Amino acid sequence: MRRNKQLPHIKIISHRGASGHRPEHTLSSYTLGARYGGDFIEVDLVSTKDGHLIARHEPEIGHTTDVASRPEFADRRGTRTIDGVEVTGFFAEDFTLEEIRTLRAVERLPSVRPDNAAHDGDYPVPTLVEIIELAKALTRELGRPIGVYPETKHPAHHASAGLGLEPPLIRTLREHGLAGPEPEVPVFLQSFEPESLKKLGELRLPRVLLIGAEERWAPFTTREGLAGVAAFADAIGPDKSLVVAVTEDGELGEPTSLVADAHDAGLLVHPYTFRSENHFLPESLRSGGGPTAYGAFAAEYEAFFAAGVDGVFTDHSRHAFLAREIFLDEG
Repeated sequence: MRRNKQLPHIKIISHRGASGHRPEHTLSSYTLGARYGGDFIEVDLVSTKDGHLIARHEPEIGHTTDVASRPEFADRRGTRTIDGVEVTGFFAEDFTLEEIRTLRAVERLPSVRPDNAAHDGDYPVPTLVEIIELAKALTRELGRPIGVYPETKHPAHHASAGLGLEPPLIRTLREHGLAGPEPEVPVFLQSFEPESLKKLGELRLPRVLLIGAEERWAPFTTREGLAGVAAFADAIGPDKSLVVAVTEDGELGEPTSLVADAHDAGLLVHPYTFRSENHFLPESLRSGGGPTAYGAFAAEYEAFFAAGVDGVFTDHSRHAFLAREIFLDEG
């Protein structure tokens, strides 16, 4: 049976925007992600010193902004222990929003994405409010829903610093019409921490437990564990190796039972993260170019679509969109 191509059930989640084409977590990246076919703007949220939610990959912002080159902030460099890992650098929680607004985004992976690095300094750091406004504007412009998919990033760390992420997130979504069963634009809420998702339950929005590939996550991937997840979440966001693993020969293996088991528990499955460069692809899908060249990315998407996933986190929304079109046409 042909699926409805107007609203395909396989969702394209623009991971930090079109982060394969512009520095991640910038309004330009988010805009491209939507215009390239993405259904959701994926956002990592961290807090400023004065409690504003901004979009950065981690609380440490030295690798994603130009802060390290700004002499006026040299004394902000420090060391934090975040979820048991000691990190040295510059932290959003030591800056007010006014100070953050003076910074500019830089490419986090310049050796793999030199074209992105050419845009270093072009874009400011966006706030959650600005991202919501952008999603609404893109929904009007494109004539289809462009949702937001916020992640509470290291919520326990933020809470220990007196900057809990959940209260301002709840408040902001309510103030902008993104709470309840019929939000103005679609919303998924995501976190690696179950307790954070539970705190967000009052919003009555779909919640996604992110699941890493490390052994500590294994209990969540059993049938019993998935049933437990379904008590506080509506979907899982697993590392893609948990859905289709890569063999020792660098080939894509057979799908695991995770998708079927999750569906049996009533959970959607949105694996992460799909990237088109050779650097990130299984060896068998790499092209003859260097690490920055694109490989046979469509074959990877096809394997996961065939495995029954309900969405994909991708740095290259256009590639995911085209692969989905081919898959739906052939289905």
